[in-house]
Amino acid sequence: MSQEDLRVNDRIRISPIRLIDEHGEQVGIIATDDARTMAADAGLDLVEVAPNSRPPVCRIMDYGKYKYEQARKAKEAKKKQHTITVKEIKLRPKIEDHDYGFKMRHAQRFLEDGDKVKFTLRFRGREMTHPELGERVLAKIKTELGDTVVIEADIRWEGRTMTMLVSPRT
Repeated sequence: MSQEDLRVNDRIRISPIRLIDEHGEQVGIIATDDARTMAADAGLDLVEVAPNSRPPVCRIMDYGKYKYEQARKAKEAKKKQHTITVKEIKLRPKIEDHDYGFKMRHAQRFLEDGDKVKFTLRFRGREMTHPELGERVLAKIKTELGDTVVIEADIRWEGRTMTMLVSPRT
């Protein structure tokens, strides 16, 4: 249950409830008004933590502190996860050696960061009559990257482009 769905203090309408005090010890099944009074005496909030059980379970706690802790945990979990994105490297069938090396350094950096790389070869005009040039470039990429990658989508045509998708080996 998310923290937005939790009912607090006066929003808890069901009576009786099972109460857990601020020290984490079970008090028992008591009336909701008595539980609210105990929470107010302690200077804390009455929070419904398990609304689906019968009777619902409520806890005496500092709701503001609880919300802060939950937000901090969510932020830490989000910080640790890495979303995999597909980076695209565009090439030409008659690419020069220096340009090829430059593009390959970028591809290797993307793969080290854990991203997938889509190699796209764009054919123009009469280049369409020589698809072996593109296949040669993509085969060179395959051998250069070697065992460091998994080929997810092998060489295939998409209109006037030839593509190949690789991902880092985990």
